[in-house]
Amino acid sequence: MTAPTTTVSTEAFVPGAPPAAPLWSDMARGIARENPVFVQMLGLCPAMAVSNMLTNGLAMGIATTFVLTASSFMISILRRYIATEVRITAYVLTIATFVTVADLILAATFPVISEALGPFVPLIVVNCLILGRAEAFASKVRPVRALADALGMGAGFTLALSTLSTIRELLGSGSLFGFNVLGPAFEPWVVMVMPAGGFLTLGLVLLLMGWYGTLKAQRAKAAAA
Repeated sequence: MTAPTTTVSTEAFVPGAPPAAPLWSDMARGIARENPVFVQMLGLCPAMAVSNMLTNGLAMGIATTFVLTASSFMISILRRYIATEVRITAYVLTIATFVTVADLILAATFPVISEALGPFVPLIVVNCLILGRAEAFASKVRPVRALADALGMGAGFTLALSTLSTIRELLGSGSLFGFNVLGPAFEPWVVMVMPAGGFLTLGLVLLLMGWYGTLKAQRAKAAAA
């Protein structure tokens, strides 16, 4: 009579590997609890620079999500074959490859948006969000988990850019996707489509999030009392 065999996840033996979690948890983490922009404060350069219009924010978010998911998936597949001494170089080369693909596709299909985004699409290569997820997560887990984490972080990044872009375009131009929403009587807040408007909008959103978090904690404390 043979003894039953047990399957042990190899991730537990990888130094610094994240604890096992359901795929939905890996994905949901990046959308809310560890949102790249609003919580981790990563990728703020494109968040400030291209969020003056909702079209630009969505395009940058989608391009970043594509690069993040593709590079994380590839790095996870090759994680056993990448030497520790050259891992950062390998990560950057992998990310740069997919950034080039994203940039060429965007320029070929949406040339106006590509021109509006300017150098910020190529600069995805040095986005600390993508390199950070490659080093901290994708290089230590199975491809399926790396893909789920990347999709969640990409969705959270796109959501953050879309939120900032909606507020800035609505108040700065009175429009969304180029369509007038607030009517001809609205006087645009020009500062909102300028660089200072990005910092102002991000600060107000973080202030509201902090206020809501404090209020939620107070309610929970009162309910437990």
